[in-house]
Amino acid sequence: MTEKSDTSTGTGRNDPFWNSVASFGLDDIFVLPEWISELKGVKTTSVAVEESGSISLELTALTQRVGDCRGCRLCEERNTIVFGGGNPSAGIVFIGEGPGANEDIQGVPFVGRAGKLLDRILAAINLDRDSAFITNIVKCRPPGNRTPSKDEVAACWWILEEQIRIMQPGVIVALGAPASRAITGSSEGIGKLRGRIHRYGDIPVIPTYHPAALLRTDALRRPVWNDMKMLRQLLDELGLPRTGKE
Repeated sequence: MTEKSDTSTGTGRNDPFWNSVASFGLDDIFVLPEWISELKGVKTTSVAVEESGSISLELTALTQRVGDCRGCRLCEERNTIVFGGGNPSAGIVFIGEGPGANEDIQGVPFVGRAGKLLDRILAAINLDRDSAFITNIVKCRPPGNRTPSKDEVAACWWILEEQIRIMQPGVIVALGAPASRAITGSSEGIGKLRGRIHRYGDIPVIPTYHPAALLRTDALRRPVWNDMKMLRQLLDELGLPRTGKE
């Protein structure tokens, strides 16, 4: 059924959960009643981690190794290398395609319209940027926000590999076709990759559509919502996110 956001009193939707779900779908969103009841009752299960600066220290050392990277043509027009942001100890990593114009200026991933929508998606499953780490397969903005080429992805790949090795996440969410193909090693389209769990080594990988695609195509909202339900179930099984932020 189609539900529309309504924050007026007496609707039963004047609560943070519904506002998150409604804003996820912009003007409206397809939501089944059982999804609302299921997710409203979800409580984040966490496991404690030792207080240690090792992950942050290793990531800092990695950025120093990268330095003023000149490994591919993307360095020619970039303003900032965007390594990522969020909680590297949480055990959840979202990986997108590449920085956009706003990200290139601010040095933070997903801060434009797609980033705001990603925040709403995270909120709908009881996550935020303090309970996940967000990065991209390439760390410099492709001109005109085009899809990064294979050689650009290859040149930047070692950085992402090192980030994953250092953070040792319990789950990876690949946002969009380029990230999903790079992480899974598959040549299939995102429509075929999504909807099931893949693997990066021993790490579960959930491919889904990029938030920018949802801004263009309303019909993608339902499959993304289903993917987020699958993610929420997996996080509960794995006891993620881990508590504590370095």
